[in-house]
Amino acid sequence: MTSSISRQLIFWLAVPLILLALCGALVHYFNSVAPRVLDSDRRLKQAANALMAHVQIRNGQATIDISAPVSPPLPAPGSVTYALRDNQGRLLDGDPQLPAVAMNNSTSQLFAMTQVDNRSLRSLTTRFDTRVGVINITVADTGPVTEPAARLGFMSTLLWDFVQLDITLVLVWVGIQLGLRPVKKLRNEIAARSPLDLRPIVESSVPREIAPVVVTLNRLFGMLRTAVQSQQKFIANTAHQLRTPITGMQAQLDVLVGEPAAQPIRSRLLILQEGARQLAHSANQLLSLARADPGANMAAKNQAVDLKAIVNEVAAKFFDRALQANIDLGVEAQHVTIHADPSLLDDLLCNLVDNALKYTPAGGSVTASAGVHKGKPFLAVEDTGPGIAQSERQRVRQRFYRLPNSPGHGSGLGLAIVDEIALLYGASLTIGTGVEGAGTKVLVVFS
Repeated sequence: MTSSISRQLIFWLAVPLILLALCGALVHYFNSVAPRVLDSDRRLKQAANALMAHVQIRNGQATIDISAPVSPPLPAPGSVTYALRDNQGRLLDGDPQLPAVAMNNSTSQLFAMTQVDNRSLRSLTTRFDTRVGVINITVADTGPVTEPAARLGFMSTLLWDFVQLDITLVLVWVGIQLGLRPVKKLRNEIAARSPLDLRPIVESSVPREIAPVVVTLNRLFGMLRTAVQSQQKFIANTAHQLRTPITGMQAQLDVLVGEPAAQPIRSRLLILQEGARQLAHSANQLLSLARADPGANMAAKNQAVDLKAIVNEVAAKFFDRALQANIDLGVEAQHVTIHADPSLLDDLLCNLVDNALKYTPAGGSVTASAGVHKGKPFLAVEDTGPGIAQSERQRVRQRFYRLPNSPGHGSGLGLAIVDEIALLYGASLTIGTGVEGAGTKVLVVFS
């Protein structure tokens, strides 16, 4: 699975930004919330100590004498509210709205949140012993700055920090997408090229950050062009070196077969002549297969080609052979133009017609056609031969595969060459039956 640069950038930015937001929240808490809470706790402890000092026992009943001249003094009126209760929770003195706080035996002081008049107040409950038993004093801070307000402010600040973080990440994402547009443009430009297009990319049209990548690609394109040109030269030289001696040998055999002195071995010469012809045919097919390879055709010439002209030229090449085999070779072609290498299209159609003539019995017909099929240019060859079974139609495209009981001594490269050339130009190759349900029809539709 490929990774995304934009996602990685967002991840590496989001993690530190989240950590910074959390650190900021902690700093805000310790600078704003914690001091307020500590200050409130300090006032509650002072108030609890003062109230404990003012507890008086009268007639076996504990009360708080606010007028007693003892130290420390009571807190200012309105700053705290208090309730004095016995160990069973009965109110002895103070505010009856201040609820009792349950305490266990191991705790002498307990901070808690208490509801008074629909307000959340921080309270401190202190337990101490007197002559009349255990007494609990609960003190609640009613001042303007309390823990709930401080915590609400803290949560609001934290929420706003994370809202800002989300907005920042969205803006960063938009900025990254805009910044990566040159990279996407370069990607689309390369993707839109065909395998034959090895032109260098204009280096001045890309940002400096990706210029080294473009320089490397241009160097690679140059190496490919050089390799392809060398391969093309090799194929051309091989074709010349093979065809020249084979053609000369065929000419010498033709002359020798006609010599009166060679009549005693004429049957052997005819076998040798047929072998030379098969050798020439196989050499031509191997060279055609090499020229049809996409790697060898990256720099192949592409020009406007009239498919009707190609069909007429190929039909003219095979006219004598069809006449000798008593096969009706027909042409049904329309003027339609595609951009391709005419020599490769010639190889494609020659192999189709050669196969059709090879498998069509005497008295049959072979039709080469060109035109437009569903809005797309096509080449097709149809015959009245035995046809190709459905199970064999995929296998016959393989190199060196021949149908069982095939006539002659073919090499099994004809349809493999056609398939390679079709693949080179992005065309679809379809093998089916003729219009009357007999024979074979091979259709090549160009995109």
